[in-house]
Amino acid sequence: MANITFSSPAMKKDITVYAVAGDRRSLLAVAQENQVPIHYECQDGECGSCAVQVLPLSGKGPKGVHLTEKEKTVLLLSGKVSKEELARLEVTDVAPEWRLACQYMLLDDDILVKF
Repeated sequence: MANITFSSPAMKKDITVYAVAGDRRSLLAVAQENQVPIHYECQDGECGSCAVQVLPLSGKGPKGVHLTEKEKTVLLLSGKVSKEELARLEVTDVAPEWRLACQYMLLDDDILVKF
């Protein structure tokens, strides 16, 4: 199980939900099921409107999570990650802070999601 805490100025207070890691639902799907108002448009990783900041709460640092090609392109074009940062992250097998909620698959890790 993973604890996911959603935090946004658009909400009155933070919301923490429990999710099963590896069930192949996206972070956006979990947010929708729990009435968390993450903005989205295409749900296919092409528009970038669901970009969120994902921070680990375990104190161990982010786990290695591979970005989809769509996610790499959208995050680069939106300026959320630089080419240099993306190259470094791929070599060290570490996930960037910024992710697309529609593409991010849950791990067995407690996270804070800011949007």
